[in-house]
Amino acid sequence: MKAKSLTTLAAVIVIGAGGFMAGRISSSPATQRQDEAGNTTSSRDTRGSSTTSPDTRADSSKRSIRSERATRKTSESETERSARLESIVRGEDALDRSRSMLAFIDQLGPGDFENAVEKFRSLGLTESRFGEYAMLLSAWAKADPTAALSYAKENTGTSFATNTILSTWAANDPDAAIRWAESNHTEEGANPFYAGIIRSIAASDPMRATQLLTSMPRSTERGEALDAFLPHLLAKGGDATRTWVDAITDDALRNGAIMRVADKLAENDPAGTASWLLANPGEATQRRMDDVYSAWAEKDPNAALNSMAALPAGENRSNALRGLVTSTAVRDPQAAVSMMDRFSNDVTDRVVQNFIWHSFGNDPNTAVNQIARIGNERDREQMYRRTMEAWIERDRDAATAWMQNNTLPPSVVERINRRLSGQ
Repeated sequence: MKAKSLTTLAAVIVIGAGGFMAGRISSSPATQRQDEAGNTTSSRDTRGSSTTSPDTRADSSKRSIRSERATRKTSESETERSARLESIVRGEDALDRSRSMLAFIDQLGPGDFENAVEKFRSLGLTESRFGEYAMLLSAWAKADPTAALSYAKENTGTSFATNTILSTWAANDPDAAIRWAESNHTEEGANPFYAGIIRSIAASDPMRATQLLTSMPRSTERGEALDAFLPHLLAKGGDATRTWVDAITDDALRNGAIMRVADKLAENDPAGTASWLLANPGEATQRRMDDVYSAWAEKDPNAALNSMAALPAGENRSNALRGLVTSTAVRDPQAAVSMMDRFSNDVTDRVVQNFIWHSFGNDPNTAVNQIARIGNERDREQMYRRTMEAWIERDRDAATAWMQNNTLPPSVVERINRRLSGQ
């Protein structure tokens, strides 16, 4: 389930606005109504009316809207409604689709949604029309969330539909949504229904969202719930995000959170993020240190280099160097080589590999010359094979000239020669 569509909350807001506008449009300035005796009278809804109160006018407008919708429903068969839905979702203009979809949804009653969703799914367009699909599911959740969830559980194979419905429901009644999620989760392991609820209440009730999240055991479902929660947390700023992560007592969950937020925090505060990682040693720090220093080098290369040089020898320093080399190799491969030479004791195989991957496109000769630094024999030979084959495809003469003046592992030479001979 990925960000390929309008978010559910946005869809709900659009649906609400669309319903309001459709209602306004369907209400005519002058309407025909019957009085209690059954006589037809004319009522003009104007501010200047002295015979009709605001409440009476509102009631009259609502009756008119309900009457018009009822007329539409009875006059349009299920086949016609399905055809209209298909015509809408097959349209190529995204704005027209959204407007037409909102009008279509506004005419559905609670009992009409299942057929509409079934028809939508039968078209095989859900991946390219996730926004419209989310609109339809969210509207159903507002009309009859339990029926919508029963359908989703029985008929859909991914979590998108149930999470969308639960997210909409939780926005209006989190207690009811949570009760449903708990009563419908009967198997062992994490509750798969929490992600949609957490996404919905993360902004309005972060404490409760945190409680739900931390109650989940380590699992794919918890990762999905964390992904749903973190954007709302990051919107509060770096300090709030770091404070929240630091308070997590579950090591695996804290590492997962650090892995997900470090890059985002580094965009605005690489120095502070680097210090934060160093204060939280673990797998996440080892895997994100290079990304943070790479982002830092893009903003202030001298400050990033000085920070790396001040670190004690060890994995953190090598990882920081990897980030600096990666950032520099894209712009200036020779400068990156000089950096590796200056801090040769901190150069690991991963530092060299990152240099090669990021410099080969601009300077294949310099990139290939550094492969000999890789200590692991299998990794070294694999890198030679990949880079030389790519170089031959790109510039056969330059690649063969390099081979004539340098020593390659025998297995690589044999493979390259076969390729050159067309065998």
